[in-house]
Amino acid sequence: MLSGLAVGAISGFVVALFRLFIEKLLDFMKFLYSHPTPGIVIAIVVVSIVAGIFIGFLMKQEPNISGSGIPQIEGQLRGEMEFNWWGILWRKFVAGVIGIGSGLFLGREGPSIQLGASVGQGYADLSHQEGASRRVMIAAGSAAGLSAAFNAPIAGTMFVLEEIYHNFSPMVWITSLASAIAADIISLRFFGLTPVLHLVYVRSMPLPLYWHLLALGIILGLLGMFYSKVTLAMPQLYSYTRIPRAFQGLIPLLLVIPLGLAMPQILGGGNSIILSIGHTLPALPLLLLILAIRFAFSFISYGSGLPGGIFLPILSLGAVIGAAYGVFMNSLGLLPHEYILNLMIFAMAGYFAGIGKAPFTAILLITEMVGSLHILLPLAILSLTAFAVTDLLGGAPIYEALLSRLVLPTQIGRLHDAQRFELPVFAGSQLDMSSVRDYEWPTDSLLVEIRRGDERRIPHGDSVIRAGDTLIIMTDNAHLKHVRSMIERATTLPD
Repeated sequence: MLSGLAVGAISGFVVALFRLFIEKLLDFMKFLYSHPTPGIVIAIVVVSIVAGIFIGFLMKQEPNISGSGIPQIEGQLRGEMEFNWWGILWRKFVAGVIGIGSGLFLGREGPSIQLGASVGQGYADLSHQEGASRRVMIAAGSAAGLSAAFNAPIAGTMFVLEEIYHNFSPMVWITSLASAIAADIISLRFFGLTPVLHLVYVRSMPLPLYWHLLALGIILGLLGMFYSKVTLAMPQLYSYTRIPRAFQGLIPLLLVIPLGLAMPQILGGGNSIILSIGHTLPALPLLLLILAIRFAFSFISYGSGLPGGIFLPILSLGAVIGAAYGVFMNSLGLLPHEYILNLMIFAMAGYFAGIGKAPFTAILLITEMVGSLHILLPLAILSLTAFAVTDLLGGAPIYEALLSRLVLPTQIGRLHDAQRFELPVFAGSQLDMSSVRDYEWPTDSLLVEIRRGDERRIPHGDSVIRAGDTLIIMTDNAHLKHVRSMIERATTLPD
C-alpha cells in the first residue's frame, strides 16, 4: 500500500500539471479565437502547422503515445506489449498538452491514465519490482491518473479493475485505491474541492417518469454502436489522405481553426460544454447543431491518432444527447422542464457504459464528478439499458477493440510462414454461442476475423461466435494440419 501511495502522489502531481497546462493553453486559444485579427489568424495557422509536425516527429519516435493510451496499458498488463516508460511519459505529456490545449475534441483522461501508468512502471523498474508486483504498480498508476484527471478516486479504481486489469484481487484494488486517493489529494491542492462537473441536482425524478430512462437508454445504446463503428473506421479513412500516420494530426489542427473562429466556446474535450448546457439550456435546434459538430469533429480529432482521449468527449456527447431528448420530450408535454438536467446527467453515464461497456465505472464516475449520491438508481437503470442494447447488437468494448487493432500486426508478425484458412461454424458445435476467450485456441494459431454474412469483425475476447459465422484463422505452415483439425472439431458437430 505504501508503494501505491508513493505512485499515486507522483502521478497526481504529474497529471495535475498536465491538466493545468491544458486548461491554460485552451483558455488562451479561446481568447485568441474570440478576438481575431488577420495577424492572429495567420499566426495560429503557422503555429498549428509547426505543432502538427513537431507532434508527428514525437509520434515517429514513440508510436505508442498515439490516441488515449488506454489500449496500450491493457496490452501491457496482458503481457502483449512493453514500453519505455520515460519515453512515453515526457512525449505524451508534451504532445498531449499541445494537441488537447489547441482546442481539439480530445479528452485529458486517457493520456492522464497512460501518464500514471508510466509513473507506476518507472517506480517499479527503479525499485527493481518484477512480475505481478510490477503489473500492480502499473495498474495503481493508471487509477491515479484517472483520479487526478477527474477528482474521482473510486471511479479511477473501478475503471482499472473493470476495464484495464480485469482482476479484483485484494492486492490490486487496495493498492490502486491507495494510489487513487493520494493522487486525488494532490490534484485537489491544485484545483480545489469543487466537483469537475458541478451540476446542481435539484429534484429527484419520480418513478412514473422512469420510462424515459429506458427510452433514452435505447437511444444511447444505438448511438453508442454508431460511435464505436465510426471511431474504429477512422484510421482507414485517414489512410486515403496519403499523409504518413504520424503527421495526420495536421488535418484536425488546421480544421479546428475555422471552427474556433465561428464557435470558440465549443472547443475542447467537452467539460465547458457540459457545464454551459447545465446552466443555460439551449433550444433544440442549437442542441442538435452542437451534437452534430461534436460527433463529426470528435471522430476527426481522435481518428488522426493525436495523443488524446475519448473519455470526456463521450461524456459530453452523452450530455448533449440527454439534453436534446429532454427538451424534445418537454416540447411534447411528456417531461416537466425541471427534469431535463436529470436526464442530461444520467445520459453521460449511459453513453459511456454503452461504448466502454464498463457500467460500474460509468455510474461511479458521474456520481463523483457531479457530487451527489441521489442519482445512483436512475444512473444504474439508464447505464444498464444502454449496455444491454450494445451487447445485444454485438458491440465490443471500445478500448478492447482498439487494442485488438494494435496487437494484431504484431501477432501476425510472430508467424514465420503464415498460412490462412477458413472454417464455418455449425449449429450445436462447441464454438456455437461461445465467447472467443472461452475457447482454448491451439498454440501458434490466431483468429484474425469473424465473417457474419456481409459483415467482417475483428474479434476480441468478448466476441460471441455464432452458427453460420466463418472464422478466418492464421497459423504457421508447419502447424497448419494440426491447428486446422483441432479447430475443425470445435466448429462441427461430433460424429
